[in-house]
Amino acid sequence: MRPFRHFYQNGIRFSCTRCSACCRYESGFVFLSDDDLMRLVNALNLPRHEMESLYCTWVPSGTIDRLSLKEKPNLDCIFWDNGCSVYESRPLQCRTFPFWDSILASAGAWERVAKDCPGMGQGTFYSFDEIENMAKQGNARTLIQRRRNTGRAL
Repeated sequence: MRPFRHFYQNGIRFSCTRCSACCRYESGFVFLSDDDLMRLVNALNLPRHEMESLYCTWVPSGTIDRLSLKEKPNLDCIFWDNGCSVYESRPLQCRTFPFWDSILASAGAWERVAKDCPGMGQGTFYSFDEIENMAKQGNARTLIQRRRNTGRAL
């Protein structure tokens, strides 16, 4: 039996052009880990509770809520202002784009996203192992969450 081969088995190219296509125009969640939140707290020089109050929202997911960045009414990321205003401190989810399981699921999924992202297929070469490592990083992080209806962190 032939082993499963990913479309990126021989590597792929990606370089962020900072076009902001992944940050604007459609709804999506940027879920945060403690590391993500603290990186933003430090970059913005805000107390944690103020960062959460101004820039975050709780998103229901089953019996828990997960902490996510807010979106503006037009669906842009809360930190988009003619580009990412926190680019150097952006969450891991943003830093590992487009190496997410949903995009790496198939060549078709990759190509659908690439239609809106000029950096996909361009620039820096990533080997299979590098791509897998970035996907694993995203999957391994522990997201900030709380029990629904209690407001207490888990």
